[in-house]
Amino acid sequence: MRKKLLLTLIFFIIFVCIFVFLKGVNQMPKSVEYRNEQYGFIFTLPDTWKGYKVVWEKWEGWKIDTPNDNVTEQGPKILIRHPKWSEQDPYQDIPIMIFTIEQWEEIQQVKLSVSAAPIPPSELGHNSTYVFALPPRYNYAYQTDWEEVARIFEANPLKTFDP
Repeated sequence: MRKKLLLTLIFFIIFVCIFVFLKGVNQMPKSVEYRNEQYGFIFTLPDTWKGYKVVWEKWEGWKIDTPNDNVTEQGPKILIRHPKWSEQDPYQDIPIMIFTIEQWEEIQQVKLSVSAAPIPPSELGHNSTYVFALPPRYNYAYQTDWEEVARIFEANPLKTFDP
């Protein structure tokens, strides 16, 4: 009788553990990916960003020793835009600056500036051809959901590959 009760209890505990585990797996946050084949990176977004848009811009920079701060370098900047973004309520974009390895080395050597901020962009990742970076002070306007974008970056969502 005791053996039967003990076996029943063990099976019940195993069943509960499996149920809790499977329930937890089903509740894991879902995600959406932005994949860029041209430059070689994947950026993972929360499921709430499903339906995002991509806006292409250019960053501009100047050599530190160039007179009059004339633009001497430029490159692509991608804005991943929240699906709820509107002119009336602009949500915080996810900006990604793209640099060649040579441009990035010049930024690190303080030979090239790409911002009026006294700090350089922060590297998010790189492959053999490009460096992906977060602009300095990207969230200083405190647009809607800027805190969520900060949390997204904390999760290190950028993965690279060679294009």
